[in-house]
Amino acid sequence: MKKFKIIGLLILVVITMSFVNSGKAVLGYEIGDVATDFSLKNIDGNMISLADYKEAKGFFVIFTCNTCPYAVAYEDRIIALNEKYKSRGFPVIAINPNNPEVKPGDSFEEMKSRAKEKGFNFPYVLDEGQKIYPQYGATKTPHVYLLEKTDKGNVVRYIGAIDDNYQDAAKVEEKYAENAVDALLAGEEVKVTKTRAIGCSIKV
Repeated sequence: MKKFKIIGLLILVVITMSFVNSGKAVLGYEIGDVATDFSLKNIDGNMISLADYKEAKGFFVIFTCNTCPYAVAYEDRIIALNEKYKSRGFPVIAINPNNPEVKPGDSFEEMKSRAKEKGFNFPYVLDEGQKIYPQYGATKTPHVYLLEKTDKGNVVRYIGAIDDNYQDAAKVEEKYAENAVDALLAGEEVKVTKTRAIGCSIKV
């Protein structure tokens, strides 16, 4: 009987590990964790890594896509974030985490078309093989991770939504992402470190 229990436990472990390794089990970073760098293809064909930005003080890593209405609603605000904070050391890196076989509208070619149409002023890279979004723990598009470059690496300081009103930028009362980076730039603690990301589920 004991032998059967051990075999059953081993089977359960194998099934669990298979699920985790499939990329569908999203655990991800918590506040204070050091984010691993990545190397992903940008819409211009070049590979993008956080290490490329020698002068950066940190990053807005934003998981977004072409096809989600929430992500589309935030495009202008993501452009504005990069315009406001890139020169201050916090550029935007946008990552499309969706599987293009499930969502053809999120293919690399469609990403290039959308970026050109909207005038994206930031790198827009594809998470090919969907290996990066599970590391971060992203579950929605859009989903924001504010990183601060430190001696330890790129430390996660904020996770969640860009602001509190995806429907109407004019009615936003809390600019979560901006408030967080403003605190870092002022040498202060981030007061609101986590909010609930509002958006579409990532397509695997």
